[in-house]
Amino acid sequence: MASALLFRARRSGRAARNCANPVKCWTLDLLPTSLPLRSKYPNIQSFSTSLPRLQINLDRTRNIGIIAHIDAGKTTTTERMLYYSGFTRRIGDVDEGSTVTDFLPAERARGITIQSASITFHWPPGESNNTQPDPQAPKSASSHLVNLIDTPGHADFTFEVLRSLRILDGAVCILDGVAGVEAQTEQVWHQASTYNIPRIVYINKLDRDGAAFGRTVREVASRLGGWPAVCQIPWFEGGTGSFVGVADAINLQGLRWEGGDGKSVKRFSLEELDTAESHLAKELRRARIALVELLSEHDDTIVEKFFECEEDHLSVPPSDILGSLRRCLLEGAGRKIIPIFAGASFRNIGVQPLLDNVVDLLPNPEETPDPEVSIGGVKGGLRRLLSGDLLVEQKEKEPVKGKQKKKATLVADSRDAIKQLHGCGLAFKVVNDAKRGVLVYVRVYSGSIDKGTLLFNTNLNLSERAPRLLKMYANDAVEVDSISEGQIGVVVGLKHTRTGDTLVACTTNRANPPEPLNTLQLRPINVPPPVFFASVEPHSLGEEKRMHESLAMLLREDPSLHVTIDEDSGQTLLSGMGELHLEIARDRLINDLKAKASMGRIEIGYRECPLGLSGPVTKIFDREVAGRKGKAGCTATVEIFDPETSPAPDSDALAVETSNGNQIIILAPELQVEVNKKGIEESPLLPAGVDVETVRASLQNGCLAALARGPQFTFPMHSTRVTLSLTPASHLFGSDTTPAALSAAARLATSTALANLLSNPSHAAASAGTSLMEPVMNVIISIDEASLGAVVHDISSSRGGHIISLDEDLPLTSTSLSSPPHDLEAEADLPPIDPSRVYAPPDPFQSATVAEASLSDSGNRPRTITAKVPLKEMVGYLKQLRSLTGGRGTFVMSVDRFEKMSAPRQKAVLAELRGDY
Repeated sequence: MASALLFRARRSGRAARNCANPVKCWTLDLLPTSLPLRSKYPNIQSFSTSLPRLQINLDRTRNIGIIAHIDAGKTTTTERMLYYSGFTRRIGDVDEGSTVTDFLPAERARGITIQSASITFHWPPGESNNTQPDPQAPKSASSHLVNLIDTPGHADFTFEVLRSLRILDGAVCILDGVAGVEAQTEQVWHQASTYNIPRIVYINKLDRDGAAFGRTVREVASRLGGWPAVCQIPWFEGGTGSFVGVADAINLQGLRWEGGDGKSVKRFSLEELDTAESHLAKELRRARIALVELLSEHDDTIVEKFFECEEDHLSVPPSDILGSLRRCLLEGAGRKIIPIFAGASFRNIGVQPLLDNVVDLLPNPEETPDPEVSIGGVKGGLRRLLSGDLLVEQKEKEPVKGKQKKKATLVADSRDAIKQLHGCGLAFKVVNDAKRGVLVYVRVYSGSIDKGTLLFNTNLNLSERAPRLLKMYANDAVEVDSISEGQIGVVVGLKHTRTGDTLVACTTNRANPPEPLNTLQLRPINVPPPVFFASVEPHSLGEEKRMHESLAMLLREDPSLHVTIDEDSGQTLLSGMGELHLEIARDRLINDLKAKASMGRIEIGYRECPLGLSGPVTKIFDREVAGRKGKAGCTATVEIFDPETSPAPDSDALAVETSNGNQIIILAPELQVEVNKKGIEESPLLPAGVDVETVRASLQNGCLAALARGPQFTFPMHSTRVTLSLTPASHLFGSDTTPAALSAAARLATSTALANLLSNPSHAAASAGTSLMEPVMNVIISIDEASLGAVVHDISSSRGGHIISLDEDLPLTSTSLSSPPHDLEAEADLPPIDPSRVYAPPDPFQSATVAEASLSDSGNRPRTITAKVPLKEMVGYLKQLRSLTGGRGTFVMSVDRFEKMSAPRQKAVLAELRGDY
């Protein structure tokens, strides 16, 4: 292996062009068209590029991501992967700003990852070929194509991690060997669980003082909820010396790095370790026994192999252990096994075996769980849809109330439509590149996306042509003719596609796919509501158009940003997930997009809630809309809404919509709604050109527009129930009733009902009008024992928060997960793992008998505080926390709920907002 690491297969451009077999020419030297890139990035050695129409072996493809808490070593590890794979000539450094994946100026200035970066390389380095490897050899014996995504670790960029996770097939979770399992690690771990992504754990920074491999392994069990399978143990010279390598429990060998750039690796057999490091050899045997025993509890095949080897744990072949680990890792049900590996990336130790195990253990695109899709109102798996089984099964399961005929129609039409599917992909990221324009990152799930083909956007219902396709290498690229199934690439030149859109291509290259193919949705994502906002002002009126164009580009790139315009002041407000999030957005707006604008100070997004019942308000909208007469009416009633205590809505309601803490109920009992033979709702009382679905959507949109602005403080409404009543005889006026008129009537009636709260409060209300609500955050603070008292006192007294727990698992909130993960639901009823049952090697710098006492007495013992604190008090908290903890404290937070303010606090907040200091 050591010699293989030094080997880099290279061919000249002439040899590649003359090669008869295009697969043999897979890895090429830097192409002449890309020569300027060498001067920009002198450490780039070669690029891997797919030749036109090259069919990629999916079995030798890995789409993986690097996930971790901030400063765990994600980018440092990625740099070593690129260097050892032959992609770069030298190792980049985060502190120097010379890394390949952190290429944004803001990333290099701050030394953190802000945008997830995609990069492609081969492991092991060399040419990829179609020859069948030895079935007994590990998968890492042959070259694999690795598409790697380096994700951010800061809590403000959680959404960036989430949108990257959903297109991955596997992930490497990096842990800091000193800090252990940190708060943001738990959050991204649970986010990966939403898509059932197989993960392996790499414990990094074992060369640092205070590193504790054994303690971190036990934390994996207690805080990540899985059984740690220790595949490597750290090798400390002489037992207590410096960290020099790892001992491999799978292959029963020691790997020692000889310094330098880490390419020189010396291997020791178990017998050689008995002579050189007897204590390590003894512990390695214990690790192998524990690994086989753990696998035997989850995999019957390894039990048979164990008996075939006469119940000798050391005699089980490594290939069988790797196969068992892979089966356990890919299995979807029950509590999972988590393979654990060790290293110190900054010291160039442990990265090559990690890459080997990425190839050996993590799945290829065909082995991943069936990606969830939605088509024609039916949800299921993409592979079942392509086989034609999905809609048939749904037809058998839904024989109720007229929906049977609708499903039958879908089934009859869908088989021919699915046959026309040439390719479908998910646009998981949009980036504005200064030189290339808008880059749309796409993961192709079926078929292929070809250069020049028409792509139908099922979210926006429009078609765009793909003029250019690229294979990305961080900030550099090579042009290709096709992106095939299971691959990640970039489409250049799309004008409308946003993050999260589904792109569909037909075999006939038609602009509009047939039904129901035009409704296909791949893995939709829920964007959490923003909680911070700041005003954005152009330097002059002439710059206003340019500023709004730049803001629109920002929103295409990052859907977790929101832009609104205040009706009273005309100010443009930019909302985001945190202080750093808005700060980066400002830098991107001004420095990268060159908008001549300035951003005001960061503010809090408050809400209003009603204090009573408004009573019914009927309004008739009667005026011209876009040159056409419009007339419609609506009755609205506003009241307090609490999901737990409010009465359930009428079962005969035309629609019940709950979003952003508000509920909209539409009642139309006299509309006489029926379902026709085609499965479409109809009413004989509706005017021509207006159907039931249009009425429902128009009333909801008008009501939502009214709820976006409260009557007293102009903040959006929250905890509000609006009941809209539509009476055909008095609210519909023939051809004058248009969708726009219905929407305007609903908005007018809702706004008037809200205004009535101020003048006509109900007798049950304690006071008139509305009350101010503020976001209360779920805050998880990671500190050491010595700082515990000061931090708790600061939270509970100075910031008006209250402590929920100490040293407990991260509570999952609605904002941290887009949907409840299936494996977490399955594990919810399981008892917690007892860390004493988990094998972990002893940490060399403390004895087993003193370990517990030292943990309880030492000021370095890690502690976790869970608290609920008003968001206003968390602005600028990071600086205060660092001063209280000597720079060691970190925290993550997410919106827990909006809470009604007390009268004194509301008065103080309003005074501050008005500038009355």
